[in-house]
Amino acid sequence: MKTETHPDYREVVFHDVSCDFKFVTRSTIATRETINHEGKDYPLIKIEVSAESHPFFTGKHKIVDTAGRVEKFRQKFGAVGSKTAVANNEG
Repeated sequence: MKTETHPDYREVVFHDVSCDFKFVTRSTIATRETINHEGKDYPLIKIEVSAESHPFFTGKHKIVDTAGRVEKFRQKFGAVGSKTAVANNEG
């Protein structure tokens, strides 16, 4: 069998920075950062969304509006762009 044909498959820590949730799993992803988690050093992968913070899994729906896009849309289109406003006016 050829040597060094497969990437290094090892335990890593994924850190969901949006809710400070960490979990250990196995991966081949390369990283330069490490973390001591539960007394052992692991490579660290920082992520913004995981099952712990994703609205589908948490049931908490929120609008992330970092650049004012939602407000800009509402100013431009007003009630015309809102399905709820149109539904309320029909009934």
